[in-house]
Amino acid sequence: MKAVEIAGAVVFAGLAVRSLVHWVRTPYESSKASDLALYALFVTGRVGMWVVLTTAFVLYALTDTQGRAFIDDARQFQWLYMVFLALGALQFVAAFFLGQRAKGR
Repeated sequence: MKAVEIAGAVVFAGLAVRSLVHWVRTPYESSKASDLALYALFVTGRVGMWVVLTTAFVLYALTDTQGRAFIDDARQFQWLYMVFLALGALQFVAAFFLGQRAKGR
């Protein structure tokens, strides 16, 4: 089972790097500092979600137990779900406010 988890971690790490490169290369046309800050929050949320998925797969691959004991050992990583949801919310809110600003122009 570790091979599947390691393969998943490699795939998600690759997607994180690809997402970071894509969004950093995408030009943002506003010169307002608040728009640039919202864009940075959007990119952080977007890339961060891939990084959290990579981290989860690596941590689960490093857990040596199997069966019901795995659930008990993996329970210590429950905080990752909250980080994933917080980054998703950050991305959503930043995209919403950026969209509202674009409509106002």
